[in-house]
Amino acid sequence: MEPGPMNICEETAVLHGGFLLAAKRYHPKALADLAKADWHHVGPPITDALKEICAGRTTSLPQPRSWKKKAVMIIWAKILLPSPGPSKVDQRWKDDAFFSVCNMIPRLNRTVLFELLKALNAPRLFVQLLLALPTGICQQELELLVEHVVNETTPSDLRFFLDVWWEIMKHKEGQQDQMILTFSALIHQHLSEPLDEGCQPPKRFKGDPLSVHDSPLTTELLTVLVDGLKHLYGCIVTPRMKCYALANLVDLLSVFTVVEQESSVLPTVEYLDKITSVVILWNGDRESRYHPRGLEEKVKEAERSVSLLSVVKLSSEELFVGLRFFHNLLQGWSEELQCMLNSRQEVCYEGYRLLDSLATFGKNLLCFAEARELGKDEKQVVLELAEIIMGFLKQINPDLQGKDSDSSVMASVAMTIIEQKMDRHLEMCSIFASEKAWAFSRDWVACLIKNKVLFQKPDLVLKLLETTVTFSLSSNNRESQELQVKVTKTILECYTELSLPDKNKVISGVLDSWGGRGLSLSLKAFTEGFQEELNLAFNQITRSASDQGLTKAVASVARLALLHPEATVKKVCNLAVVNLGTHEFLAQILCSFPALSFQEAQEGLDRGGSLLVRCLKETVWGKLSTAKEKEQFLEFLAVLLQPSSASPLLSPGEVTQAFVLPYLKSDCTHIELSLHILNKVLGLQSGQDEHWIKTCHPFPLLLGLCKLLDSYTHYWHQVKDQPCPALETKDLVAATLAQLCEVVEQKAAPSLEVWNQSLAWLHRRVEPLDWTVGLRLKKLYGNHFKNEVPATLFEICKLSEDEWTSRPLLAYGPGSGLLAWIECCCISTALREQMLVLLAINVDNPEEVNLFSKGFLVALVQILPWCTHGEWKRLAHVIQSLLQRQVLHVPYSLEYVQYMPLLNLKPFAHPLQFSVLLLRGFQFLCSSSCSTWLLEEAWQHMVRLYCASLTDLLGTVKGALPSPCPTAEDKDLTQEASFVYIQLFCHVLHVVAMLPDNGCSEPLGVLALETVSQYDALCAIDRSLNSSLRRANEKYFLASIADSVSHQELRAALQQKLSKL
Repeated sequence: MEPGPMNICEETAVLHGGFLLAAKRYHPKALADLAKADWHHVGPPITDALKEICAGRTTSLPQPRSWKKKAVMIIWAKILLPSPGPSKVDQRWKDDAFFSVCNMIPRLNRTVLFELLKALNAPRLFVQLLLALPTGICQQELELLVEHVVNETTPSDLRFFLDVWWEIMKHKEGQQDQMILTFSALIHQHLSEPLDEGCQPPKRFKGDPLSVHDSPLTTELLTVLVDGLKHLYGCIVTPRMKCYALANLVDLLSVFTVVEQESSVLPTVEYLDKITSVVILWNGDRESRYHPRGLEEKVKEAERSVSLLSVVKLSSEELFVGLRFFHNLLQGWSEELQCMLNSRQEVCYEGYRLLDSLATFGKNLLCFAEARELGKDEKQVVLELAEIIMGFLKQINPDLQGKDSDSSVMASVAMTIIEQKMDRHLEMCSIFASEKAWAFSRDWVACLIKNKVLFQKPDLVLKLLETTVTFSLSSNNRESQELQVKVTKTILECYTELSLPDKNKVISGVLDSWGGRGLSLSLKAFTEGFQEELNLAFNQITRSASDQGLTKAVASVARLALLHPEATVKKVCNLAVVNLGTHEFLAQILCSFPALSFQEAQEGLDRGGSLLVRCLKETVWGKLSTAKEKEQFLEFLAVLLQPSSASPLLSPGEVTQAFVLPYLKSDCTHIELSLHILNKVLGLQSGQDEHWIKTCHPFPLLLGLCKLLDSYTHYWHQVKDQPCPALETKDLVAATLAQLCEVVEQKAAPSLEVWNQSLAWLHRRVEPLDWTVGLRLKKLYGNHFKNEVPATLFEICKLSEDEWTSRPLLAYGPGSGLLAWIECCCISTALREQMLVLLAINVDNPEEVNLFSKGFLVALVQILPWCTHGEWKRLAHVIQSLLQRQVLHVPYSLEYVQYMPLLNLKPFAHPLQFSVLLLRGFQFLCSSSCSTWLLEEAWQHMVRLYCASLTDLLGTVKGALPSPCPTAEDKDLTQEASFVYIQLFCHVLHVVAMLPDNGCSEPLGVLALETVSQYDALCAIDRSLNSSLRRANEKYFLASIADSVSHQELRAALQQKLSKL
C-alpha cells in the first residue's frame, strides 16, 4: 500500500503537539482512560491544533481543511488497529499508511473520538468512515456511540445522535474519496471481527475493501438507531428536536413500507420544489447548521436529503415494533408538536421535514396495507397508524406546511445543480430550458453559455427555441436583443454538435411548432443574414458535389433547415433542376433529413400535403423549360422516392396525387412529364403490406390513361394550337397503362365483390372509347369480359367465340377486316404474335393472296400516319413475317434497273420487297386523292417512320455481308449488296420527288447520303475482276438519278458526294 497522504509533515507535527498538550493536561491519567465529563478540559488543545491546520497557516498541502478528515481517520485507526509485534514493525511501516502518524500520538479511547467529532460538528464524516468499516465492527462502533450519548446525555449528544442517524439515511454508495478507500482497505486488511478495546485480533482479515456495489447498511445497524432513540426520547425536550427525532424515525420506516411496484423517484418539478423549500428554510433559520453555508453547499445537502433509498429490508417483526414505537411517540408529542407547527414564528426545517415525511408515510402505509399479505391484526395496526397520521396533519394549518414560493431562489437552485453537475442535473436542464419566468436574466444566460455542453440534446434545444421565441415576442429593447443574440448563438452551437438523427428531431419539432417558415417569422436574430448564408452555402455545395463532400454538405444544410426549412428545401429543389449534374447529390442531401417529409395542415382538411411536395410545386413544377431540366427533375424525384442509403423522403402515393392525378388530361401542358413520373413510380417496389396504389384511386387512374389513348385516334384532326401530347407519347401511355394494369391486378385487388364492381365500372366507362383501348385491358379483365372487336376481323381471323366477340362499329364496314387486324398487331407484341397465328389466308389461292396484298397496302396507308415508332416497329415485324411466309405478295418492278442483273438476290429479297411496299404506300399517299388528307406535321411524322425503316434495311443488308476477312465457305455478296444499295437510293429519291414541298424531305436527303456512304464503303472492299467497269457504270447511273432531283440543295449535296466515289 502506498503511504499516500499520511506522511509525517508540518501538519502532523501540529496535530502531535495538540495531543501532547492534551495528555499533559490530563496527566497523571492517560488519554486512553478519558471520561466524557473531562473532555471540556482536555479537548481544546486538540481542537485548536485542527483549527490551526484547517485555517491554512501551513503550506505543505493545497487543501488544509481535509485535515479534519485525516485527524479523525488517524484517531480511529489508532483505536482500532492493534500494535504490531517487534517482528512485524518493518512490514507495518511499509504497508500501513497510518502507522508512522499513529505512532506519534498517545493511546486514545473512543471518548476522544466521539467528542472530537461532536466538537467538529462532523456527523457526515463519522458516517462515511463508519460505513467503510467491516460490517461487524461498523455495528459495534455505532453501538458504542449510542452508549456514549446515552451516558450523561447533553443537548449536543442528542443533536449529534440525530445528525448521525440522518446522515446514515442519506448515505449513498460510490461517493467515497481516495482517503476513505485507503482507510477502509487498511481496516479490512488488519481486522476481521469486532474487537473490544485493547483486544488483539485472533486472525488476519482476508476480505476485500468495500465494494461500491455492496451496501454497508444492515438491519442490525438500523435497529441500533431505533434502540438508541428508545433510550434517548425521554431526554428530548424541545419541540424542534422532537420533530427531528420523529422525522428520522418516519423516514426510516417509510422506506420499508414503499410498495416495490411504485416508483420512489420524485418527479423533477417536485424534486426541485423540495430542494428549493429546504434551501429557503435554511436561509431563514439561524439555528440550522446549514444557515451560514453558501448556496452551493446548501443545494448539495438538500439534494441528499430528498433522495433516500431503501437498501435493506426490516423483518416483519422489527418493522411492526418500529411502527408501534412511532405510534407511541406521535401520540405523546402530538399536542406540543401541533402548537409548534401551527406557529409562524417557529417555522423550521425540522418541522417542514416532519410534515413532508408524515404525508409520504401516510400514503405509503395505505398502499402497504393493500399490497402486502398482512394478518388481520397487522393490517389493523397499519391502517390505524395511517389514520392517526392523517388526523395529525389535518390539525396543521395548510399554509404553514411548506414555504412561500420564490421563483428567484428556485432558479438559483436549478442553475447551481446544473453548474455543479449534481444529481439529476440533466433533468434540471429540461426545467431550465422551458421555465420562461427565469429566462433571459443575466444569470440564466451566463449559466446557459457556461454549460452549453449539457444542452446538446434535441428536446433541450427545442425547449430553448420555444423559450427564446416567447421572450422575443414580449421584449424588444436593446438589452434584450443583445441577450437574444447571445442565446441564439449558443443554441445554434448546441444544435451543431448534435448527431444527424437528433438534428432531424429538432427540425421535426420546429416544423410541428412553427410550420414550414420555421423560426423566420418569430426569431429575427436567427434569420438575420440568412439569405446570404443560404446562397453561400449552396454555392459551395454545388461546386464540391461528391460523396466525400456529402457529410460536410449535410452539416451545412442542417443549420439552414433549422433556420428556415421551407426556404432551404426550395433552394435545393431549384438547384436540382437548373444546376446540371448535381441533382442526385442534392437529393441525397435532402434524404438525410427525414424530418422534411413533414405533412402540413391545411384548413378544412384532415390531412394536409407534404412540405417537400409544396416546395417542388412552387419552385419547379411548371417552370421546366428544357428536356434536360425535365430529365433532372425526374431523376431528382427518383432518388427522393428510393434513395440508396436512407429512408425515402417522398412516397409514390403522394407523388402520384400531386404530380399525376391533377394533370392526366390530354389538353394539359404537364401531361408528358406526369406520365413519366407515373411510369417511374409504378416501377418502384412497395415495402408495405398495402400497396400505395390503393390510395391513388386506381380505377379512375386507369380510365384517365384509357381516355388519353383514345384521344390519339383523332390526333391529326385536333384543333390547331390546342395543347396536346406528342404522338410519340402514346407509347409511354400504353406502357404505363400495361404496367398499371399489372400492379392493380396483383397488389390492389380488394374483396371479390368490390373487384367485380370496379371492373364493371371501368368496362362501362371504356366502352364508348376506341375499341382498341379495351383490348389493352385484357390482362386486367381476365375472364370477366371478352375481347370486343369489329365484326369484320372475324372474316380474316380464326377467332374463338369464347374469348372474342364482335361489336357494331360504323367506321368498320365491309373490307375493313385487314385494317382492324393491323391495328391489333400494333397494340402489343403478344397480341401481334397472336394475330399472326390467327390470320386465315389460303396461300394456295392466288386470288385470295392478291386481294390480301392489295388490301394490306390500303390498310397500311390508313394506319401509317397514326403509328408511333413503337407501333411501327411492331408493324414492320408483321410485314417481314408476312413476306417470309409469302402471304404478302409484293412484286418487284425494274423501273430503276438499266439491264437485267444476273445476280442471286434471294438473300436480299425481303428488304427489297419491304422498300418497294413502302414506296407503293407513299405513291398512294402522295396521289391526288390523298394529297390534302394530312397536315404538314403528319407528313413529317411519316417521313421519320420511313427513314427509321430504311435505316433498319440498310443495317440488314450490311449484316448479311461476310466479315472483312472472309473464309472459303463465305459467299461473295458484294455485287448483290451494291445492287440493293442502289435500289434503296432510288426508292428514297423517288419518295423525295413525290412529297409535298413543305420542308419534310430533309431527313430523306440525309438517308440518301448515308446510303451512298455505305455503297462507297462496300465498293472499297470489292475485289472482283470487273469491279472497276461496274463501279463506273453504277456511278454514272447514280449521278443521272441525282441530277433529276428537283430540290437544289439536296441535288448539290448528292452530286458532291457522288463525285468523290
